[in-house]
Amino acid sequence: MPRPTTNLVPNPPKKPKPRDPVASGERDAAQNRQAGHNYFLLEKFEAGVVLRGTEVKSIREGKANLRDAYGLVKDGEAFLLNLHIGPYSHSGYTSHDAMRTRKLLLHSEEVRKLLGKVQQKGLTLIPTRLYFRNGRVKCEIAVAKGKQNWDKRETERRREDDRDARSAIAASKRRNA
Repeated sequence: MPRPTTNLVPNPPKKPKPRDPVASGERDAAQNRQAGHNYFLLEKFEAGVVLRGTEVKSIREGKANLRDAYGLVKDGEAFLLNLHIGPYSHSGYTSHDAMRTRKLLLHSEEVRKLLGKVQQKGLTLIPTRLYFRNGRVKCEIAVAKGKQNWDKRETERRREDDRDARSAIAASKRRNA
């Protein structure tokens, strides 16, 4: 006796899983918000960072902290010190040291330029953000000059004045509309 034919319905195609915004480069992996408050950021450079595999995975998980990090130019090479990258959650015995010194990948012309700037009195290298570009971790470093307390108060006062002006403009538009 022949089997009854059943209508086979093909499985609907699976929707692609949305990509992590950090991994796709839509959102920064880490930011140094204190940098803009404590320093005048004069010039910014994009640099690659030499990392180990578990470090990249930890950055994707959002376990990087730039707060106390700074840059150093030594022997024609640039380095990033005090960048804290926490341990990767699924790593076994192959974990990395969280506070190790990491090399920055810059063109030699950029390194010479940074060296000339950093040798000036009062200027330093501060990392402002970590992000992914084409699957690679990039670090934005800024040549910075430290702010005094009165500079910080002046910046805060200016920011508050701008905020008040914007709110006054918005209020007047609501009244006239």
